Amino acid sequence: MANNLEIRRQLFHIFLGLTIVSLYYFDLLDALMMFVIVVLGGFSCFLCKRIKIPLVYFFLKNFERKEQMKIFPGRGTLFFFIGSLLVMKLFEKDIAMAAIMVLALGDSFSHLIGKYFGRTRNIFNWKGRKLLEGTVAGVLFGFLGAILFVPFPEAFLGSLGAMIVEVLDLDMNKKSVDDNLIVPLVAGTIMFLVRSYL
Repeated sequence: MANNLEIRRQLFHIFLGLTIVSLYYFDLLDALMMFVIVVLGGFSCFLCKRIKIPLVYFFLKNFERKEQMKIFPGRGTLFFFIGSLLVMKLFEKDIAMAAIMVLALGDSFSHLIGKYFGRTRNIFNWKGRKLLEGTVAGVLFGFLGAILFVPFPEAFLGSLGAMIVEVLDLDMNKKSVDDNLIVPLVAGTIMFLVRSYL
């Protein structure tokens, strides 16, 4: 059952990213609308600790981990939207879309491949939960998504840098920083720097 939940979560992650990029590409979604989604999403997460909002609760029941339901229901999805909003505001449109693709494909495939096919401990992950095969898959799939929007060096280095940072499990005040926030920001920043200085 837990395995099915993780597969569903990652497929939802991919679908969410592809949807955001598609809507943004065709100018059906912009930063202001994304901001409204973040505000409403945050409010819904807060309410869901107390009441069962019909549609929101359906998604939480089918895609959220049980332990997260008690602490911060919808946290991953909310941070996915926040990460997407930040790259939309900070970077050119093509870099923003590429960074969201690294998040959608790279992060998801790194979890799936690492969990089901990983054998080699990743030297960058001191907690020992992330495996090298997952990181390599994340770099590859993130690159394949990003190259649809930016040139090869930006796509590859952005995906590589984001997946290395994803492995590190960054902490702030003894709380883990959500990779849905970190991955697109790192990918976008590296792509921007490569474009600006190489």
